[in-house]
Amino acid sequence: MTLQDNHLVIMAGGIGSRFWPMSTPECPKQFVDVLGCGRTLLQLTVDRFKDICPLEHVWVVTSVSYAQLVKEQLPEIPESNILLEPCRRNTAPCIAYVSWRIKKQSPKANIVVSPSDHIVMDVSEFQRVVKSSLKFASESDSIVTLGMKPTRPETGYGYIQANLSLPSARNAELFPVDAFREKPDLSTAQQYVSKPNFFWNSGIFIWNVSTIVNAFRVYEPEIAAIFEALMPAFGTEGEQAAIDVEFPRCPNISVDYAIMEKAEEIFVFPASFGWSDLGTWGSLRENSKRDANGNALIGQRIDVYETTNCIVHTISERRVVVQGLDGYIVAEENGTLLICRLAEEQRIKQFSEA
Repeated sequence: MTLQDNHLVIMAGGIGSRFWPMSTPECPKQFVDVLGCGRTLLQLTVDRFKDICPLEHVWVVTSVSYAQLVKEQLPEIPESNILLEPCRRNTAPCIAYVSWRIKKQSPKANIVVSPSDHIVMDVSEFQRVVKSSLKFASESDSIVTLGMKPTRPETGYGYIQANLSLPSARNAELFPVDAFREKPDLSTAQQYVSKPNFFWNSGIFIWNVSTIVNAFRVYEPEIAAIFEALMPAFGTEGEQAAIDVEFPRCPNISVDYAIMEKAEEIFVFPASFGWSDLGTWGSLRENSKRDANGNALIGQRIDVYETTNCIVHTISERRVVVQGLDGYIVAEENGTLLICRLAEEQRIKQFSEA
C-alpha cells in the first residue's frame, strides 16, 4: 500500500440546522466554523487526512445546493472530485456513486469514507488508526469500521457489538463485528456501556474499492446495476447529466442496512481519539475547553460573571457579557441572538422555523 493508493470520501450532503443560528438549511453545520478556530468542520476533516492521502484523491459527495460552498471552502481539491447528488437518497447510493467513480480512475484504490461534520481531538492517534486500517483493508477483502470506546450511555449513537475473543491474525487491534445496534433507549445504552465489547458507531468506513463494489453487487444489485451502467459517463462532460437522470432511481437506504448488516468480513477497530459527531450544542460544550465553572466560551470578546455550565458562541467582533446563567446556550450569528436552556435545545428547530 502506498499513499497514492489512498482516497478520502467525505459525505457532505447533510441539511441539519441543529446549531442554529450558526447553521441553517442553506449553510449546514459542516460548512460552519463551529469550534471558533477559523476552519469549518469540512475543512478540518480534510486537514486531518493530509498525511494519509494526496489532495487530488479527496472526494466530496454533496448536494447540488452546496456545490459552491464546497468549492469556496476546499479550493485545493479538483473540482471534478466534487460529486453532486441531484436528490437525497441516504448513504448507500452516495457511497456507491463515488466508489464506481473512483474505480474507473483508480482500480486498486483504498478508500476511507468519513462524515464531514465530526470532530477529532487527537489527530495523531486518529491518523495511526486510519493508516493501520487502510493497510489491513488493502491486504484483504474485509470492511473495517471505526468503533469509538464509549464514555457514557449515549442514546444518540448507534453501537457496534464486537467479538473481542477473536482478534484478527493480520492485525490484533481489529475484531470481527457480531452485530450493529440501532440507537438505544437509555436503559439499553446503560447495558451496552457496561460491557467491554460495545462501541459507538462512528460512521467511518475503510475498504478497498473492489471490496465495496463487489459487496454492492452481491447485496444491492439494483444499485450496482445503475452505477455499472453509468461507468462510460464518469469523468466526461456528460457525467452530471447522466447522474441527474439515474441517481433518483436508487432506493433510499443507508449503507448500514444495505451492506454493513449483511456482509460477512467486517471488522471493527476499537479506538479512542476524542471523537464526537457534534449533534447538539451540549456535545459541542462537552468537547470544548471549559473554564472552572463549566463554561465553554467560543469567541474573542466574551466575559462571564456568576455563570456556570453554559456554552457561549459569539465569534463576531462585538463584546458579549453574560451574568447569572446556569446551563444555557448563548449564540449569535447574522443578526440573530439565541438564548436557550441546554436542557431544552430540542426546541431550537421550532425557534428557527418561527
